[in-house]
Amino acid sequence: MDFCREVLEEVKAGRLGVEEAARKLRAEPFADIGVAKVDLHRKLRKGAQEVIYGAGKTAGQIAAILKAMRECQALPVLVTRLDRDKAAEVQQAVPEFCYHQEGQVGILGEMPVPDGQGKILVLTAGTSDMPVAEEAALTAEFLGNEVVRCYDAGVAGLHRLLAHLDEILEARVIIAIAGMEGALPSVVGGLASVPVLAVPTSVGYGASFGGLSALLSMLNSCASGVSVVNIDNGFGAAFQASLINHL
Repeated sequence: MDFCREVLEEVKAGRLGVEEAARKLRAEPFADIGVAKVDLHRKLRKGAQEVIYGAGKTAGQIAAILKAMRECQALPVLVTRLDRDKAAEVQQAVPEFCYHQEGQVGILGEMPVPDGQGKILVLTAGTSDMPVAEEAALTAEFLGNEVVRCYDAGVAGLHRLLAHLDEILEARVIIAIAGMEGALPSVVGGLASVPVLAVPTSVGYGASFGGLSALLSMLNSCASGVSVVNIDNGFGAAFQASLINHL
């Protein structure tokens, strides 16, 4: 609702007429650019701009959406699931676009100053879970949160996890990311007094079924306060964590 408040403050201060304010408030809620209908009112409804899912879109389509959002001052913009080659093409069309290869995430515009109530801890069982973790961490930072990263601290060596007990106890929300058997969120849920968002990853040998085993393990967690998102969905976990951290 920041945009509405800004318009009303302008009217109150006498810098904006009533008719002009009404025109701004009833502006088109989306921009139809042919390849997409860009949601310009997403921030009014959700508190964050529309996020572009990069997989399945061409570099040209992504660049067109970014340019439309920049033109409408709907910044910053986050692009997820963007591979390196496609990101390079996007950067040719939009040079100021910043790409983070580890999390396959791109951002156009300035990252906000953190304004959440506390810290979001992003915790992984193994190094192989880092791509999903970085998607989560960068998304959380994009949404205005202070993020603490603790990677490769899984249950195969509990001493590694307990070495981060202070971070676990100080966090306001925890994103616990694991593949294989997906045991990490249950252990963390038994230690933490805050919400734990579990993210199963598609890391593991054949019987992990591309993350399905981890997903089912997390859904059957005996620890209270553990919620589960879809396989490899670092973005979804981060968005939910941000909502909690801004309450």
